[in-house]
Amino acid sequence: MDDFDYARYDHVRPIRWTGEALELLDQRKLPFETDYLTCTTSDEVAAAIHALAVRGAPAIGIAAAWGVVLAERAIEANDAIDAATKLEPALQRLNAARPTAVNLAWALARMRAALARAGHDWRAALEREAQAIDTEDLAANRRMGSLGASLIEPGSGVLTHCNTGSLATAGFGTALGVIRAGVAQGRIDQVFAGETRPWLQGARLTVWELQQDGIDATLIADSAASHLMKSGKVQWVVVGADRICANGDTANKIGTYQLAIAARHHGVGFMVVAPSSTVDMATPSGEMIEIEERDPAELHAVGGSRTVAEGIGAWNPVFDVTPHALIDAIVTERGVIRRPDEATMRAAFG
Repeated sequence: MDDFDYARYDHVRPIRWTGEALELLDQRKLPFETDYLTCTTSDEVAAAIHALAVRGAPAIGIAAAWGVVLAERAIEANDAIDAATKLEPALQRLNAARPTAVNLAWALARMRAALARAGHDWRAALEREAQAIDTEDLAANRRMGSLGASLIEPGSGVLTHCNTGSLATAGFGTALGVIRAGVAQGRIDQVFAGETRPWLQGARLTVWELQQDGIDATLIADSAASHLMKSGKVQWVVVGADRICANGDTANKIGTYQLAIAARHHGVGFMVVAPSSTVDMATPSGEMIEIEERDPAELHAVGGSRTVAEGIGAWNPVFDVTPHALIDAIVTERGVIRRPDEATMRAAFG
C-alpha cells in the first residue's frame, strides 16, 4: 500500500482555507453545480454546517475548527485567557449546528485546548491547530483505507450508504476510502451505493465522487439492498459513523441499522469505518445518543418538487443506531476491532 497512488483515486476537496476565508463546496448543489460557499465569519460556517452545505462528521469538525479561526479574527483580546472568554459564544453556536456527530465537539475541544496552552501567539496557535486537524484527518483516512481493504477478499462486491468519501472528510474518505483502496488493490470488483433518502447523499454525492476518480459504481434504491444481498453480489457492507459508543454501538445515517440486520441475515460482512475522533468512550451505549431530527418537509419533496399531498405528517430522524452485535469490524486509523463490544473497545481506546 506504500506505493499506492492516492492522487489517482482522490480528486475532490470540499474544504479550502485561503488564509482569509473558508471555502466550502456546497454539497446541496451537487452533482450539477460545483459552487464553493465563501465563509468569512464563524456564524456563516455554523449556518453552512446546519444547512448541510458541508456534511460528513470529519468535514464538519474540520470546518468548525476553521470557524474558530474566523471567530478569533473578529475579536480583540489582551491574552489567551481573555480570548477564550470572548470566543466561547461563537464556539457554542458552532457546536449547536449539528448535535449527533461527535467530531464537531471533539474539534472544538481541541481548539479550546490549543488556546489554553497558547501564549502571546494565541492567534497563530489556533490557526496551527485547525491546520493540524485538517492534515491529520487525511492521513488517518489513508491509513483506514489500507486497514479496511485488507479485510476484503479479492473479487468482492461491496455496498455503501450515504456519503463517506472525500466530500465528507479532508480527503480520500472513511468507508469510501476503504472502497478506493480496495479497488486500487484489485480486491473490489463491484461497488453498489444506496441512494440514501431523503437527502440522496448516495445518489447525488457518492456515485458522482467515484465517477470523478474513474471508479464504476451502481446506484440502487435503498429498498433494493436486501434483494441485492440475497443475489450474492455483495460480500461486505462498508459504512461510516457519526458516533461510536464505548460498547461499539454506532450512530450513522438513517438506514444503516436495517442494512446491518439484512447483512447478518445474508451472511454479508458489516464494516464501520471512522477516525478515532468519532469514538466517544464517555457514551456507554447507543441508547444514550441524541438522535437529530430534521424538518419533516424534507420528506415531502424530491429535488425540490413536492411528491406528497398537503396535510400529510412525516417523521424525519437523520440517524439510527446499529447495535455492536451486528458489526463485524470497526476500522479506525489505530487498527481494526473485530466483533466490537465493551471489552474490545476498552482495550483499544482505554
